[in-house]
Amino acid sequence: MKQLIDCAMKREKAQLVIKNVRIFNVFTGETEEGEIAIKDGRIAGIGSGYSAEETFDGGGNIVLPGFIDSHIHIESSMLSPEEFASLSVAHGTSAVIADPHELVNVCGIAGADYLREALDQLKYKGVSPLELFLQLPSCVPATPFETSGANIDAAETELEFSKGKFFGLGEVMNFPAVISGEEEVLKKIQSAKKRGAPVDGHAPGVRGDALNAYLCAGISTDHESLTSEECREKIARGMYVQIRCGSSTNNLEEAVKAVDGFNFSRFLLCSDDKNASDLLQRGHIDDALRRLVEAGYPAKYAVLAATKNICDCYSLKDRGAVAPHYFADLVLVDNLENFGVLAVFKRGVKVAERGHALFDSGSRYLPSSVTDTVHIRPVKKEDFRIMGHGGRFRALQVMPNGLYTEEVFLPAPKGELILKRDGTLCKLAVIERHFASGNMGLGLVKDYGLKGGAIGISVAHDSHNLVILGDSDEDMARALELLRKSGGGMALVSNGEERVFPLEIAGLMSQKSAQEVAKATAELSRLGHQMGVRDCYEPFMTLAFLSLAVIPKLKLTDRGLFSLEQYKIVPLEEV
Repeated sequence: MKQLIDCAMKREKAQLVIKNVRIFNVFTGETEEGEIAIKDGRIAGIGSGYSAEETFDGGGNIVLPGFIDSHIHIESSMLSPEEFASLSVAHGTSAVIADPHELVNVCGIAGADYLREALDQLKYKGVSPLELFLQLPSCVPATPFETSGANIDAAETELEFSKGKFFGLGEVMNFPAVISGEEEVLKKIQSAKKRGAPVDGHAPGVRGDALNAYLCAGISTDHESLTSEECREKIARGMYVQIRCGSSTNNLEEAVKAVDGFNFSRFLLCSDDKNASDLLQRGHIDDALRRLVEAGYPAKYAVLAATKNICDCYSLKDRGAVAPHYFADLVLVDNLENFGVLAVFKRGVKVAERGHALFDSGSRYLPSSVTDTVHIRPVKKEDFRIMGHGGRFRALQVMPNGLYTEEVFLPAPKGELILKRDGTLCKLAVIERHFASGNMGLGLVKDYGLKGGAIGISVAHDSHNLVILGDSDEDMARALELLRKSGGGMALVSNGEERVFPLEIAGLMSQKSAQEVAKATAELSRLGHQMGVRDCYEPFMTLAFLSLAVIPKLKLTDRGLFSLEQYKIVPLEEV
């Protein structure tokens, strides 16, 4: 403290002085010209005339606090933690509040330990380039209507919080259980609350009395608001609303309508899910900032949503501002429209410059606890047969450019269902892959467009069983076999052609570089569209959400069709 004070008073040299910059003040919304003196990883002062061991000329550009992602599943990038850090830091991200929900659903607490250790081992000049605030997933499994690789109950939640390794409780997706007052989920929340740990929310469409009840559990955030009116209501009830700018979905346009000069401090930026291609081509939180400003969101409010507001919400002390005593986590950008990232500092160490990380992310930490995770019973093509009894079949119809599904009904034949193979109707299968139980759910998807084969993926929110879509039982069985042999990944079978991209880390992530992952996934996506998948769907990533039982309306798990509205398994055919 004395050294910092002496540096502020110019009695002692700074370790680094950033000169010739315009400093954005998150407390006033103003920008001032000056220098930033840094000592022992913290900002000693803002002004002029500092002497230093090292200087950096900012070229008259703007300095902002390091960006923070308020809610992300790193696994959704399909990248190793090290590779994700390399890309996100290069785009100005200094910290993430990460929910390892996907890894833990496959590998249990060992999945969270892997993520923590991988980023802890990543160092550059004595600092960790990407700060990790790791949350304990609250929904493993997300619902009792599916099979995941682990079961984190209230007792284990209490045990893990008692160890002091988790920052907070991850998104409480089982909102019906909270609203109905189920003891098990409330005990999990209480384990976090009694330690002062934050609890994240997930409450699409929850309003009125149900919202009041949900908030009585002490849940403080939500990234699932569907409309501007819902955003306003949740803020009026004391929540922080997260503006989601992800690869699969976003609520940016609706959130922009809800912001005003009084409530702007209640908005936070997050990505939730960000794939490798988007990280490479568009960026991370810098991309979200650009998109917000383009949509009419005031730039100074946007910056707060990526910095100070998040720190206020999560009680992250000494972060989120460019001010004395705050950590020197800084981003140099060209302006407040493009947010082009020119340099990134973590604890006063320059860790990235002009879109490239300065640290080596090539060394991969990979324990055995997150490999060899695909175990299924033998499956034959006959197992994909669907028989009708003359009633009507339920089918999923995915909303364009989204993840929500409608429940539609189609006439069922008396006997075996024979598909026309014209893209209007496909079979969907979810196969349990953690314990080789033999569980297999069968369903139908209307108007996905795919014809002449099958595609499959082991990334299947939230329990990450194997999901296969196709119009040929033989091709579906073959796609499943390709996933089994590769230990998980993405597979495609069409007219005798077979493609597979392995995801050897828990069936979710690859050890390959971001460029390799982006290239391979883009090629598989291209081939999926070539098979007829409609442009409003991403062939594989949309498929990965068709088993996500906690978003409306009809989904398929390894135990069958699940209706969120009825909150139960429903039959494929109504007779």
